[in-house]
Amino acid sequence: MTKALCACSRLVQRRLSTLPPHTLLAMPALSPTMTQGNLASWKKKEGEEVAAGDVIAEVETDKATVDYEVVDDGFLAKILVPEGTQDVKVGTPVAVLVEDGSLTAAFKDFTLAGATSTPAAAPAAAPAPTAAPAIPAAPVSAATQVAATTPAPPPPIQAAGASIAASPLAKKLAAQLGVALSTVRGTGPGGRIIAADVSEAPIAVTEAVEAAPAAALSATAADYIDIPHSNIRKVTAKNMLKNKNDNPHYYVTMEVCMDELVELRKKTNELLGAKISVNDFIIKACAKALKEVPVCNSSWRDEYVRQYSAADISVAVNTERGLLTPIVFSADSKSIVEIAADVKSLAGKAKEGKLKPDEFLGGTFTVSNLGMFGVKQFTAIINAPQACILAVGGTKKVVVPNEGPTADTVPFVVKSMMSVTLSSDHRLVDGVMAATWLQSFQKHIENPLLLLL
Repeated sequence: MTKALCACSRLVQRRLSTLPPHTLLAMPALSPTMTQGNLASWKKKEGEEVAAGDVIAEVETDKATVDYEVVDDGFLAKILVPEGTQDVKVGTPVAVLVEDGSLTAAFKDFTLAGATSTPAAAPAAAPAPTAAPAIPAAPVSAATQVAATTPAPPPPIQAAGASIAASPLAKKLAAQLGVALSTVRGTGPGGRIIAADVSEAPIAVTEAVEAAPAAALSATAADYIDIPHSNIRKVTAKNMLKNKNDNPHYYVTMEVCMDELVELRKKTNELLGAKISVNDFIIKACAKALKEVPVCNSSWRDEYVRQYSAADISVAVNTERGLLTPIVFSADSKSIVEIAADVKSLAGKAKEGKLKPDEFLGGTFTVSNLGMFGVKQFTAIINAPQACILAVGGTKKVVVPNEGPTADTVPFVVKSMMSVTLSSDHRLVDGVMAATWLQSFQKHIENPLLLLL
């Protein structure tokens, strides 16, 4: 796994009357947008000695899988959150660290509920149920017969209106499973309901009789599967919706001739024995155009426009867990070969979930290329707070008028043309500036020797 930045976030050391001195290790915030994460795996076992800088766990953030490193020496006395746990909120205690290995036994029965709260008072005993009056039999309708096949919800254990002591995780799980907490018997401290109690409880049925016809459709449930969202997918969905709604997009499309660039790429790869892609040249052309039209290398702020000196190009990379945009920093000052090496390394890390936060957070301009999939043209959503994103389509042979010296004898020629669409934030990039940027991009693509200067 990646050698991550130091990510140990600790709670204050607690000195409880029944426990020796210890430190609660909390779920860290490993990126600015992270509010919760998945505990992918533990790299250390309970009772193992750890040293400052050791990786004790892997945490799946909203963007990547990052190593969790401790900053203190000690012994891992207790793991509070098992590996594979999803959506652990930042700040939640995940483990206990002690200075002396002989103290680990004291935490054998220590739980997450005990780490996050003091024992709750035992719930008041429920009043004895009174016998219900006999109800005369009524005619049984078809709907009633369907409903009769559904088991009745379990009787309440907690008294009606009484305060229910339950952990936040138990409450969340109960809401997801449709379990009424009043029917769950708590096994935590003081009768507190914990997540395990909810998982083992029978699910209360709340469907109305009117929903009986839906039972006939249950047989088709096997026709689909529900795939849980990854953290990356959740964050991407949230950001894309916000970016599209908050930023006034508009789109400018241009076709550029690729003949000279394709030829230069072929010669370069032959001479250097390298594998430079067309997209590497596109990144370099974007960086050159940003230097000539710096307004497109900016971001909107409430009181000002921030204009960047370096062209840090974010490159859209699709992974199994969602979309990532690793960054080629200072692409304007790097050679094509250096850009190609960066893209290859970053794309590999992105697909393996090994990107570090500083490799994908930031960027001043984004390139999204779907040309290799046969897409002719598309529009992309701006990667805010950036001002622009370039959507790159495929290259195809087209017949165009011959504007060269042989036009009199050969009126038409075949050229390789590529369609690109620039999405811009109209708050800071006007239409003329977007068109000017595309002209600069076209100049560098159609005269690729400029990219080598």
